[in-house]
Amino acid sequence: MGMQQAAHIVWDWNGTLFHDNDAIIVATNAAFAELGLEPITLERYRALYCVPVPKFYERLMGRLPTDAEWIVMDEIFHRYYAEQRARCALTTGATELLDGWRSAGHSQSILSMYQHEELVPLVRRLGIEAQFIRVDGRTGPSGGSKAEHMVRHLGGLAGVDPARTVVIGDAADDAVAALHVGARAVLYTGGSHSRASLEEVGVPVVDTLAEAVEEARRLAV
Repeated sequence: MGMQQAAHIVWDWNGTLFHDNDAIIVATNAAFAELGLEPITLERYRALYCVPVPKFYERLMGRLPTDAEWIVMDEIFHRYYAEQRARCALTTGATELLDGWRSAGHSQSILSMYQHEELVPLVRRLGIEAQFIRVDGRTGPSGGSKAEHMVRHLGGLAGVDPARTVVIGDAADDAVAALHVGARAVLYTGGSHSRASLEEVGVPVVDTLAEAVEEARRLAV
C-alpha cells in the first residue's frame, strides 16, 4: 500500500467539524457573569482564546482564576453550552468532505477536548459516526493540553503512521498536539482563533474545510 492510501486525518470537533461558535460565546459569557466580568464578543474571544483554558481567563481577568472560581466557571460553561448545542450543526460541507476522504481510501478519526460521554452520542446523532475509525473525547478534567490526549489517540489507531497523519483543527493547540506526535497540522479560521493568532504557529492556515482537506492531501503525500 502506498503512502497516499495510508493518509489519515485527525479532526478536531468544536469549531472545526461542529460549528458551535455562538453556543460557546453564550456559555462563556454565562461563566463570566458568575464572576462579575463583562461579556465578550466573538471577535475578542477569537483574538484572546488559548489553552489551557485557565490561561485564557487570565488574559481577560488579569490573573488566573482560583481553583474554586475555575470549578464554578467550568460547571456553568458546560451547563449553558449543553443547552445551546442543540441549535448548532456541522460546518457547511463537512459531510461531503468526510465522504470524499473516506471514499478515496483514506482513514479519519476525531480527537476532541469535549467530554467523551457527550461527544460520541452527538457524532452518532449527526449521522457521521461511521466515517471514523475512532472517536475520542476528553475523559479527564477540563483545562489541559491536547498533546497528551493525541499520544493516546494515535496509539489506539492500528496501522496509522503519524508521519502520514494530518490534524485539522481551529486552535493553536491542535498544531502543538500534532507536532508532539510527529504529525502535520492544518488550521482552520472558522472556529476559536483569529487568522492572525493561527498564523503565528507556523503551519498552513486556511479559511474553509475544503481547503484544509486539500492541504492535508498534499501534506500526507
